[in-house]
Amino acid sequence: MADKKSLGRQKIPMAKIEKEEARYAAFSKRRKGLYKKASELIGEYDDLDIGIIMFSPTGKPYSFFHRTVDVVIDRFLNPNTLSSESNSLAAENSRNKANELKVKLDEYDIPKNDETDEMRLWESIKESDVEEVTKHEIWLKSTVAGLKDRLMQLTNGASPSAQSPPEDAN
Repeated sequence: MADKKSLGRQKIPMAKIEKEEARYAAFSKRRKGLYKKASELIGEYDDLDIGIIMFSPTGKPYSFFHRTVDVVIDRFLNPNTLSSESNSLAAENSRNKANELKVKLDEYDIPKNDETDEMRLWESIKESDVEEVTKHEIWLKSTVAGLKDRLMQLTNGASPSAQSPPEDAN
């Protein structure tokens, strides 16, 4: 059996993260994870109402609500009562809007790989006129020249900051 490269998923004890930078990074990752889980639940259960409110370590508020804020708060305050007619209409409108946006997104048929940006660039070049293609060509040539210069610097063992500026040939 091959050696593991990492320890895998491990339980992290609940304690304040002392390093400020690490605390911000952890909050950001956990917030995205919560949003992702909430979205998955909404996709799986159509009649679900979800509300998430959290504050970052700097005090900035973040929220996630499915249906509307009013529907979620009304349901939280009165869990055993049916939602009001206006809230039901707002929830239905919100659901319809989300479904319409999902259909539009599906129509785009965007490839799900790392080549998306390159494909978009290539499509825009195919639709370009002569002037735009010439601009792309000039940009590519300057980029290639810059890459060649950097490669020469690296192969010669000199870093860009260690090199002296070019002198005039007067």
